[in-house]
Amino acid sequence: MSENKKTCKILAIESSCDETAAAVVEDGRTVRSNIISSQIALHALYGGVVPEIASRKHIEKINQVVQAALDEAGVTLQDLDAVGVTYGPGLVGALLVGVAEAKAIAYAAGLPLVGVHHIEGHVSANYIEHPDLEPPFLCEIISGGHTHLVIVKDYGVFEILGRTRDDAAGEAFDKVARAIGLGYPGGPKIDRLAKEGNPQAIAFPRAHIEEAPYDFSFSGLKSAVLNYLNQCKMTGTEIPPADVAASFQQAVIDVLVDNAIRAAKDHHMDRLAIAGGVASNQGLRAAMEAACKKEKIRFYYPSPIYCTDNAAMIGVAAYYEYQKGTRHGWDLNAVPNLRLGER
Repeated sequence: MSENKKTCKILAIESSCDETAAAVVEDGRTVRSNIISSQIALHALYGGVVPEIASRKHIEKINQVVQAALDEAGVTLQDLDAVGVTYGPGLVGALLVGVAEAKAIAYAAGLPLVGVHHIEGHVSANYIEHPDLEPPFLCEIISGGHTHLVIVKDYGVFEILGRTRDDAAGEAFDKVARAIGLGYPGGPKIDRLAKEGNPQAIAFPRAHIEEAPYDFSFSGLKSAVLNYLNQCKMTGTEIPPADVAASFQQAVIDVLVDNAIRAAKDHHMDRLAIAGGVASNQGLRAAMEAACKKEKIRFYYPSPIYCTDNAAMIGVAAYYEYQKGTRHGWDLNAVPNLRLGER
């Protein structure tokens, strides 16, 4: 009679921006709980994330979110193998709340502490629902603060092919949404409005950087949209919000798809994943899926709940780091500008 194989359970904490989140992940692929306390409605009043308010809200919610994650998973601290936490990049005050909570729990329970890079977490979100997905593969991470194109060479090991030189894709969505009066958060609102517009109505630019073909630049596109809106106002021309949203979104999608497919072909990668908040954009998913089908590339993306910031993805990343022997001491601190690949 074979012994029952012991599972590895990780408590994960995420507080890098405006979601207070905790999760319990088992063996790197099974999410036992995933609790998220979102601050979106609060920050929408100000048109974007206010760091001081975010930090205060994290402090208010962190203990109850962690307890809810443990309760939903049906575990206690004694059942855990490690505590994982996002320690960068992000808002320094927000990160500090999660890091302090994770250190306190790990110390009190005598558990190993594993710090996780936020972008590594986004990549790892793809493992949750795709048991067949293993490195190596190509991944495009597209969020409010980051746009990266990487080869995932192994769990937690990345070769960076390209990154944004200015605005991240999600940041451009938020700024354009604000300019056309949609408010915050801009990404989902533009995605919805774009369905009512003509993506060919306005010829917005697509930036391609010759000396760095996999890098991204969205500041020129953002400026072109703002200039178009100003020109309409100055000439008394009616602004068609749906056409602006559709044309802007199509310009972003074209660049994201073109860079990813070109990189996949150049590096002979037959699997492509997307991750991050913008990965939940329906227009992007449809365009990338069609392009991958044409090139016979297998396409992966997480469910929307795992695209936006969550702790389940941090738990997955922490599991693979834990298996590699990664441990952090009690001096672990928030690193707001942590670059991918740094420790």
